[in-house]
Amino acid sequence: MAPDTLTTCSSPKDPLATPRKKTYCPFCGGPLSRRFVEGRDRLYCEACTTPLYENPVPASCVVVADDEERLLLIKRNVPPKVGMWCLPGGFMELSESPEEAAVRELREEAGISGRIETLLGVTTNPNPDYGTVLLMGYLVRSWTGSPVAGDDADDARFFPLDALPEIAFRSHRHFIRNYLLLRS
Repeated sequence: MAPDTLTTCSSPKDPLATPRKKTYCPFCGGPLSRRFVEGRDRLYCEACTTPLYENPVPASCVVVADDEERLLLIKRNVPPKVGMWCLPGGFMELSESPEEAAVRELREEAGISGRIETLLGVTTNPNPDYGTVLLMGYLVRSWTGSPVAGDDADDARFFPLDALPEIAFRSHRHFIRNYLLLRS
C-alpha cells in the first residue's frame, strides 16, 4: 500500500454517509417530519413534540502488530466492503467501553486475546446504514492465540508492512498510518 493512501480520513459530510430514512418516532411510534430546531434541520415527532437527535454510532478497532512488525488484518464477509481486508473491530455494545469493544471484537473476528497498549486516534467513517460511525483505534502488541477467522471474517492473518492489501475503510488506513508514525 502506498504511504499516501494511508493519510486520508473521511468527512462526516461524505455523500456515502446517507443512512436509511427514519419515518417513525422510536419513542411513541408517531410519524416523523422535518423541522428547523436548535439551529438545524432535524427529524421531529409532532406527537411527542420532540426532535430526534441523530448521532454517530460508536465503534472500535485494533492495530495488532507482531514481533516481526506485521499487521493482523481480517477479510470481511459481511457488507459493507465484502471481500476486502480491514482491521479487526466493530460496534460497541451497551454498557461496554471502547476498549472492551475493541478487545471483544479482536477475539470474535480473529480468535486472539489482546491487551491494549495505547489509543491511536479517534475519527469518523461514513456508513450506509448509520450515516456516520465514530471510530476509536487502539494498538495491541501483547496478545495470545493464533489468528483464525471468526465473526464477520473469511480469513485472519498477518501481513508485512510492505505487502499490505488494499484496506477497506479510510478510518482503518488512518489508524495504520498513526501506528507507522508512532513506531518511527
